[in-house]
Amino acid sequence: MTDTILSRCEAKGLRMTDQRRTIARVLQEADDHPDVEELYARASAADAAISIATVYRTVKLFEEAGILDKHDFGDGRARYETTDREHHDHLIDLNSGEVIEFVDPEIEALQDRIAEKLGYRLKGHKLELYGVPIKK
Repeated sequence: MTDTILSRCEAKGLRMTDQRRTIARVLQEADDHPDVEELYARASAADAAISIATVYRTVKLFEEAGILDKHDFGDGRARYETTDREHHDHLIDLNSGEVIEFVDPEIEALQDRIAEKLGYRLKGHKLELYGVPIKK
């Protein structure tokens, strides 16, 4: 990432309260795809005055500003990650809920070929695979 969530919020003119700054920092430090409950637990550990309603409002604000992407991986929880990350796809473990990020050049090339075959130039995509671990 070339900049931080906080700097992107400021560049978009968002009013940044101390609590929003804390939530932005928690999101910046996340290396997973937290939902609002997880964000609340992390943010309230840093600032006990933060309410879950504040986290919900802040996440919605950041999403509407194009700072966060919202994902629905089929487990009934909206999860979030920053929009400025390098392109990647997701494999979701249906047993544990773990989200594994990956990039595969063969898949990327295949998607481009399919779009071209259908008469399109691919401008973007999202790929989510759902699976269970193979027992060894």
